[in-house]
Amino acid sequence: MKRTPMYEQHVAAGGRMVDFGGWELPVQYESSGIKAEHLNVRSKAGLFDVSHMGEITVEGPDAGKWISKLVTNDITVMKDFQVQYNIMCTESGGVVDDLLVYRYSPEKYLLVVNAANVEKDWDWFSTHLPADGVIIENISMKTAEAALQGPAAEAILAKVCSIDVQAMKFFTFTDSATVGSIPAIVSRTGYTGEDGFEIYVPWEKGPELWDLLLEAGKEHGILPIGLGARDSLRFEAGLPLCGHEYTDTIGPLEAGFGFFVKVDKAGGFIGQPVLKRQKEEGLKRKIVGLRLEDKGVPRSGMEAADESGRIVGTVTSGGYCPSLDANMALCCVETPTPGEGESLWVMIRDKAKKGTVVKRPFYDRKYKK
Repeated sequence: MKRTPMYEQHVAAGGRMVDFGGWELPVQYESSGIKAEHLNVRSKAGLFDVSHMGEITVEGPDAGKWISKLVTNDITVMKDFQVQYNIMCTESGGVVDDLLVYRYSPEKYLLVVNAANVEKDWDWFSTHLPADGVIIENISMKTAEAALQGPAAEAILAKVCSIDVQAMKFFTFTDSATVGSIPAIVSRTGYTGEDGFEIYVPWEKGPELWDLLLEAGKEHGILPIGLGARDSLRFEAGLPLCGHEYTDTIGPLEAGFGFFVKVDKAGGFIGQPVLKRQKEEGLKRKIVGLRLEDKGVPRSGMEAADESGRIVGTVTSGGYCPSLDANMALCCVETPTPGEGESLWVMIRDKAKKGTVVKRPFYDRKYKK
C-alpha cells in the first residue's frame, strides 16, 4: 500500500491503520475514537491527513475553455485565487468524479480530485485533451495536504501562518503563504461542514506541517482525525461521496446538487444534454434524508421500502451521526419521493426499520465568511 509522508506520525499517535483505496491511513486513533474525534471537530478543531488526494495542474491559453467543457459548473464567473466546487460527468449523465477547481489565472488552474479516482480522472483528462493549448501535470505524489477544520481552525492557523487568515473568505486561496517556514498553498475550504483550511505543501514537508499544526493547536484542544470521523462529518453535513451519492448511474441532479449544474452554460459540457433533459422532464428518482425511528444502523447498499413493503430504492450512505445522536441515511428512491415527516423503511437484516424523512443536510452550521 502507498503511505503518505505523515505515516510515522499516525503510527506514533496510535492510529489504527487500514487500507483505503490502496493507501495505508488511520481510520481512528486509540486515544480518542471516531465519536470523540467527530465531536472535537464540531466543538474545537481537528487535523486530517489528506495527502492521498489528487492534484493536477492545468496550464495553457485554452486551459479555462477546456476545463469548462469537462465540468458542470460555470468557471467563467471565477476570479483569480477563487475555488469552485465542480462535478465531472459522463456522456450519459453519470458522474466521473467531483472536484475542486482552483483558478490562478485564466491560463492556470489546479484541480483537486478524489484519491480513489486519480488514475481514472487522469485517463479521462488525457482522453479529452486537445492537441495543443493545454498542458496537464499530475503532481499528486509531489504534494502533501493537511485539512485543519473546526471552530478553532482560524485561531490555530493564525499562530503559524504568514498571511492574515482571518481576512480570507470562504472558497478562496493563496499560494504566497508560509506555514512556519514552509511555503504553502492555503485555501479556506473543507469537507466537514465546519470552518477550516486545506493546506498544500511539498511532499517531504508533510511531517513538519503536521507536527507544527498539532503543536499550535494544543491550547485549543486539537486532535488528529481519522477516516471514520471524516466520513461521519461529511455525511452529517450533507456532502456527497463519489461512489455513493454520485455513481455511474446516479447523477448530480438526482443526488440533489443541481445548484452546481449549469445546464444552459455557454459552450456546453460533457453530459449536458442528458442533464438538461432530466431537469425539463423531471427526475425519476431522488436522494432523500432519513432519520431511523426503529433500532438499527442503515448502511450503503441496503434496500429502502415504502409502507406496503415494495422496494423503492437503496441507501447511498448511512450510519450513526454523533452530533444528532441518531442513526441517519441518505436514500435514492423513486419519485414522487415521500416528503418531510413522511415514512420510509430500510431493510436491515431482512427486517423493515421505520424512518422519517427529514431535511438535508442533517447538520448545518451555516458558516459564512
